[in-house]
Amino acid sequence: MQTAGSPDLRFPVGRYDPPERITAEHRRAWIADIAAAPAAFRAAVAGLDNAQLDTPYRPDGWTVRQVVHHVPDSHMNSYVRFRLALTEDNPVAKPYDEALWAELPDATSMPVDVSLQLLECLHGRWVMLLEAMTPEQYARTFVHPGLKRTMTLEWNLGLYAWHSRHHAAHITSLRQRMGW
Repeated sequence: MQTAGSPDLRFPVGRYDPPERITAEHRRAWIADIAAAPAAFRAAVAGLDNAQLDTPYRPDGWTVRQVVHHVPDSHMNSYVRFRLALTEDNPVAKPYDEALWAELPDATSMPVDVSLQLLECLHGRWVMLLEAMTPEQYARTFVHPGLKRTMTLEWNLGLYAWHSRHHAAHITSLRQRMGW
């Protein structure tokens, strides 16, 4: 439970709040965030032992290990949505239950290095795609039935740049609070 004046442990970098008008400068900054994310996650978990990796980042939250495994799961889905939106007209994205995915055995017990490597490879491909996209391609859309909205690729880029910072901050803020 959050008390008045205490930080919101769910949103250590705040909620996603995109600008009203997204510019090329926003896109460049967000691509840089996507490119930097794998190193940020490696640094965030550097030196943590299994007990620390299995510590929730907040009460009733995922463990550090689950967060690390969640990020490539989520970003793979977003990467596929980008590719679908670039090759189909306004496709419908397949939602997934991220909470249930986080409870699967690979997310609860696998070494985090597996997902860190996956994130590095995935973001390498994603950044190459993002850097090659035109403004017209960033305006392409897909439908997210879980969120009940149509999204542009540029809006989604901002969301996943934020998502990268958001989850890395879950880990780094826990480390700071715990003195690790």
